[in-house]
Amino acid sequence: MTKADPKKDIPAYRARSGVFDVVDVPPMRYLMIDGAGDPNTAEDYLAALQTIYPVAYKLKFRSKRDLERDYVVPPLEALWDAADRTAFTTARDKSQWTWTLLNLVPEWVTDDLVAAARRDAADAPSIERLRVGTLDEGTCVQTLHIGSYDEEAAVLARMHDEVIPARGLRMTGTHHEIYLSDPRRTEPAKLRTVLRQPVAPA
Repeated sequence: MTKADPKKDIPAYRARSGVFDVVDVPPMRYLMIDGAGDPNTAEDYLAALQTIYPVAYKLKFRSKRDLERDYVVPPLEALWDAADRTAFTTARDKSQWTWTLLNLVPEWVTDDLVAAARRDAADAPSIERLRVGTLDEGTCVQTLHIGSYDEEAAVLARMHDEVIPARGLRMTGTHHEIYLSDPRRTEPAKLRTVLRQPVAPA
């Protein structure tokens, strides 16, 4: 059985450190959980993590068993927003952040299989908040950040204030991060995170 790997198979998961690429991201379906507050301290954020991962793994096991299609569980992703965008860059006021945790659902996985995986993880703390939705980002600017999450601010400031306007673009959708590294096993200086911003012509 061949094992699919979204990080290798989907071009939108590829980014380069120090380079801001303009990419076209196709519509993709995700497990989603919404919340707000500092991810380092908000109980809702921890509960969301303790829910989205179990469902993602139950879904993988069911795909392998029921559909005979195996895959590497996709990386954790998140959408981040704030009423004042400087909360991401200058101020880094995490208490003002809202977020949506994401985990990709492979295109061959049916809604029925997702529902079954959800039942398998019925005791997860935020299972009632889990939903499935399609994210259609279209044209985006993205780069690979290597380093701690708190060191993203300068990169985001450059993306928002310099790179995007210089290319005749404007920000449209929500800031998107893809966590290619496991922070439990990776030194902060070596964390690899895709930073993505949907855009449109200015």
